Amino acid sequence: MTVREESRYAELLSEKHPRVIKTEAENSRALREIEALIVREKALTQPEIELLQLLALLVEKFEEERYPLPHASPREILRELMHAREMTQARVSKLFPSKGIASEVLSGKRGISKAQAKKLGEYFHVAAALFLGL
Repeated sequence: MTVREESRYAELLSEKHPRVIKTEAENSRALREIEALIVREKALTQPEIELLQLLALLVEKFEEERYPLPHASPREILRELMHAREMTQARVSKLFPSKGIASEVLSGKRGISKAQAKKLGEYFHVAAALFLGL
C-alpha cells in the first residue's frame, strides 16, 4: 500500500475498532461491517479491502471456536453430497469402477482410492482431499 493508503487504513482501524471477537453481539457487528463492504465490492479501496480481510479473519476465528464442525468421514461426506443432490446409490455407482465397489464404499467396507476421490471431487466440484480424509 502507498503511504496515503496506509494512512487511510489507520483511519479505518481507528473508526471501526476491529478486535478479537468474544461475543455474539461483537460477531454480529463485524458481520454487518463485512456485509456493508461486500455490497460495494467493486468500488472498494485497498485500505477497505485490507479491513474486510481483517474482519473476515476475526469472524472466522470466532466462529471456528464457537461452532466447531464435527469431523466427517469421507463416506459421510459422500453420503451428504448424494443426499443434497438427491442421488441414488445406482446413480453414484457410475462414478466408481463397478457397482460392487460403490456399494462397499457406501457401506464402509472399502475406502475411497485416490483415483476415485479425484473423480468424485470433479463430479461434485469439491476438493478430492475431502474423500481421502485429509
